[in-house]
Amino acid sequence: MSQELLNKAVAGSIKSEPPQFSVGDTVNVSVKIVEGEKERIQAFRGTVIARGGKGVGETFTVRRIVNNEGVERVFPVHSPQVLEVEVIRSGKTRRSKLYFLRDRVGKSTRLRDIQTVKGKRKAQVVTPEPEPEAEQVEAAEGGEEAGGEE
Repeated sequence: MSQELLNKAVAGSIKSEPPQFSVGDTVNVSVKIVEGEKERIQAFRGTVIARGGKGVGETFTVRRIVNNEGVERVFPVHSPQVLEVEVIRSGKTRRSKLYFLRDRVGKSTRLRDIQTVKGKRKAQVVTPEPEPEAEQVEAAEGGEEAGGEE
């Protein structure tokens, strides 16, 4: 009974369409920041090194380098302050947590790009569709013949 009540209370906080990204992606997170009465949007660009939790408590960690210093920030996925998560590039990983990137410096922190195969598959599966003009011409001709017979 108590679990049902929790689910009902949390249902209003969960985003209907959460952002689609995975660990290893380079993302641009737009965050709403309130300073006094003013609101502004700040972008935080970095690599997603971890995802955790589930439901309303789901979070992701983004890491970037600022002034030769590593900066990590944890964002809740369903927070109203997180306005948008834009995927800039997708990285290929074999781990669910990329904490080993903390020890790396320079070019060794780069991840390989994921090769998109979707474009190739679409090119191979393309089938020519009949021209709509030809169908209209046949229908028009059929109408004339039927009219000529009567």
